[in-house]
Amino acid sequence: MNTVLITGASRGIGAAIAEVFARHGYQLILNCCHSETALKALSDELSDKYHVTVLPVIGDVSDPDFIANMFAMIHQQSLSVDVLINNAGISHIGLLQDMTYEQWQHVINTNLSSVFSCCKYALPDMLHKKSGRILNISSVWGNVGASCEVAYSASKGAVNSFTKALAKEVAPSGISVNAIACGTIDTSMNACFSAEERADLESEIPCGRYGTPVETAELAYAIVSQSPYLTGQIITLDGGWC
Repeated sequence: MNTVLITGASRGIGAAIAEVFARHGYQLILNCCHSETALKALSDELSDKYHVTVLPVIGDVSDPDFIANMFAMIHQQSLSVDVLINNAGISHIGLLQDMTYEQWQHVINTNLSSVFSCCKYALPDMLHKKSGRILNISSVWGNVGASCEVAYSASKGAVNSFTKALAKEVAPSGISVNAIACGTIDTSMNACFSAEERADLESEIPCGRYGTPVETAELAYAIVSQSPYLTGQIITLDGGWC
């Protein structure tokens, strides 16, 4: 039975991805940082509904020591990661000149350094088996940039470059590395918008609405299910917006 590790899995896109993979019979390792109650509730729900093994792991993926310990625990459970989905992420909205170094570093560590650390520890088993799938959840702002979201845009642009470079490095071992560049997905990350701002944004999207976590999750599973010949791709899911 294949095992998938999903970071940032307690809600939104991560929780939707967890359900899709559980429905297809994957063992789940689900991580989140702050929402322990929600993660455990989701784990129990998916285990009961789909009769799969679910291992919830609470911790901050911006901390490389936590990630090292998480993979040590995974190995202690006699598990290895067949599919890694780097979904954990945070945003910061505001003028660059008002941003502190600590705020900048928190965004970079959570959105980018966590991807490095999780890949670093997941790859040895994948290389040994000569198979594996890595999928990074990115953003259209990594492609085009967003005013007042410089740190977030920079982190996601780096994730996109990381994806392309690592894909070339591990393709000879049968491992694929891809990313989804999400447009505006209807999650709590966008709760900061007023009803008027939301309506204005929706009017700019050719499909006329936000995307849903389920749509993102279904695309994630479809990408992971493809031949490893599909690799190094940044696949945009934005309703024709960017």
